Amino acid sequence: MLGKLKRGKVYRSSARKFEVKLEGSDTLIVATALGKLVKGEKSVVVGDWVEVEEDLAKKQWTIMNVEKRHNEIFRLLVRENKKKVTAANCDLMVILNSVSKPAYKRGLVDRFLARAHQWNITPLVVFNKMDEHDPEKVDIPFERDRLLPLGVECFEYSAKFPDYQHQFLDKGISEFVERISGRTSIFLGQSGVGKSKTISALSDGKIVLKSKNIGKSGKGAHTTTWSEIVDCPNFQMVDSPGIRSYSMDDLNPAELIELFPDLEGHARNCKFNDCLHLEATKGCSFWEGMDLSTRESQMVHTRLESFRRIHQEISETPQWRKKNRS
Repeated sequence: MLGKLKRGKVYRSSARKFEVKLEGSDTLIVATALGKLVKGEKSVVVGDWVEVEEDLAKKQWTIMNVEKRHNEIFRLLVRENKKKVTAANCDLMVILNSVSKPAYKRGLVDRFLARAHQWNITPLVVFNKMDEHDPEKVDIPFERDRLLPLGVECFEYSAKFPDYQHQFLDKGISEFVERISGRTSIFLGQSGVGKSKTISALSDGKIVLKSKNIGKSGKGAHTTTWSEIVDCPNFQMVDSPGIRSYSMDDLNPAELIELFPDLEGHARNCKFNDCLHLEATKGCSFWEGMDLSTRESQMVHTRLESFRRIHQEISETPQWRKKNRS
């Protein structure tokens, strides 16, 4: 005998089994999925809203349907011309940075922003360890302003000192908590930026992420090997090993500019369609059409530098030779 179909959200996935939280309750059930839902791009992933049905006699649950997703976290499988989806329906990408140790990496922020645009997820940029901030090393207002054309919100705070009050931006910890409240977020950043402390602080110490022992570099390494959603007091967090790679080598160099929408307009003004925007390139609007002594042009060029680095990186290997990565 079969029960009525119920709606739920996939919280964890491991092999062919899925933990699903039923809508309107805290009940987590373990379910398998129909064969058509465990293979290919449409396979069930963490974050999916699904319909489940219970076999009352066997007390077993089955995922019968997957609802349409509003976004997907994925990597492209170049050789197979497919994409590997690792999570879905995520509201926010929180790009966490350190302003001291490890050093702030602007290029890494731009990599994550490119992925956020590709995945259709709203990005937030957070500057942590502000109690150790040196304005001579990291110009916080400049970093905020260069992302304004993208509509990116920036926040500053200190996970070590929760009472820290923002000084350089108009948004600190209280505004950040309000922004992520009731939403599902991914937290990304290089090792050592304070991800574990941040999650612990935001969850009032109720959520503690386990990391490996800290090595000589002073960096911790998170050990999760499965995808999952973690319930925090006021928000949800997606944790997936499939979204930690900084590599962009699954992208097509010819399409990279589409992931830098703030640069697309400038690129259209270049004389040649195949312009690589290198310094002193004839007819390049980034060089011939800008006064590089101005703050505005310098901000554009920080984004251009990130674009060029990624473009060079993904151009070194022809598309047909690129390996698929999970």
